[in-house]
Amino acid sequence: MSTLILIDQPPYGGWTGREALDMAFSLAAFDQPVSLLFCGAGVNWLRKGQEPGQVRQKSVEKNLSAATIFGVEALLADSDDCNRYGLEAAQLLSGVELVRADAQLFAGYSHTAFAG
Repeated sequence: MSTLILIDQPPYGGWTGREALDMAFSLAAFDQPVSLLFCGAGVNWLRKGQEPGQVRQKSVEKNLSAATIFGVEALLADSDDCNRYGLEAAQLLSGVELVRADAQLFAGYSHTAFAG
């Protein structure tokens, strides 16, 4: 039984995405298979070199770098949304896999949860 958590919210300005990340870490810490899919404005979580000091929040890069330590199986990014937000593979954090967020992807998971 595996879970796919979708984050479609931008990384700053709200807490919904961070709460979804916490949920993924909690599942993984209890040996529950979990992956994260970033889509829509959520793909901006995966952008290298973020400097969120102006919005007075910490960079999400450090949080995401802990994903493998906690046991999150995969960080996935919708390729169409990356294109829409001008993100190329070289601009994404290390270990991110570009995918198509389609029925075939969702069929590979027992559960799907949405942030927001």
